[in-house]
Amino acid sequence: MFARSAFRAAQPLKRNLLSRSYATEPAKGGANPLLYAAGAAGVGGAAYYFTATPSGKSVAHKAEKEVKGVASGTPKVALTGGDQGFISLLLEDSEVLNHNTKRLRFKLPEDDMVSGLHVASAILTKFKTEGMEKPVLRPYTPTSDENEKGFMELIIKKYPNGPMSTHFHDMHNHIALIAGGTGITPMYQLCRAIFNNPDDKTKVTLVYGSLSEEDILLKKELEQLENTYPQRFRAFYVLDNPPKEWPKAENIKVFVCGPPGMYKAISGNKVSPKDQGELTGILKDLGYTKDQVYKF
Repeated sequence: MFARSAFRAAQPLKRNLLSRSYATEPAKGGANPLLYAAGAAGVGGAAYYFTATPSGKSVAHKAEKEVKGVASGTPKVALTGGDQGFISLLLEDSEVLNHNTKRLRFKLPEDDMVSGLHVASAILTKFKTEGMEKPVLRPYTPTSDENEKGFMELIIKKYPNGPMSTHFHDMHNHIALIAGGTGITPMYQLCRAIFNNPDDKTKVTLVYGSLSEEDILLKKELEQLENTYPQRFRAFYVLDNPPKEWPKAENIKVFVCGPPGMYKAISGNKVSPKDQGELTGILKDLGYTKDQVYKF
């Protein structure tokens, strides 16, 4: 639902044709990034695999027929190149590697499929949003093993003003929802849409604030979602007037690490390695004590 991108197979890169350049950097010296992506990958124009046009359906049918016609014992191939065009892959997992780089795992159309790529080959990615005159095309080399079945991984570094790398970094497979009072209604509607879609693997964390326990709306429905999707949905309730038996925070330890501005807003700054300083900021406002917070 939230995270899909279009891919197609490309030919092996020819090192004697192009000097090294980062695919997601903005064009320099008037160079056309569209031509660079197509030239580097050795491909021309292409059509989407999933398209409503008659010719598109013909291409899709042909590709599907070729895949099913593979001899028994030979892995099925997701990216066949040629006339296949682009296929849409679902983002299955996202891992932050550092401040500007992510490892993204995309689910192949079938669990027993391999990507079909060979050593030194690349894929061509494509996306277009409203208002864009032309789509953005960029080549990437997957880091997952060519024989891995069911998924393909890319390592994407985000560059300033890099349209494709920004698009990849903005893709999500885990969202957080914050609601208060009757604001839970649109959030619950969104949750239903996510969990009613068998192709959507998005994880959801909900923080819901109410005046009292009696004011929590749709609690049974939310509990049902937690019981049905325990690995994908969590709900946390925050009350202005909690009952005596409401879970307390005495056994919670909070660790804080970050730049000075974050310390100031969250917990107050540490004085020295041996002096944690006074607890201030958001954590103090939430009722935590100095002994519950450790500042790195």
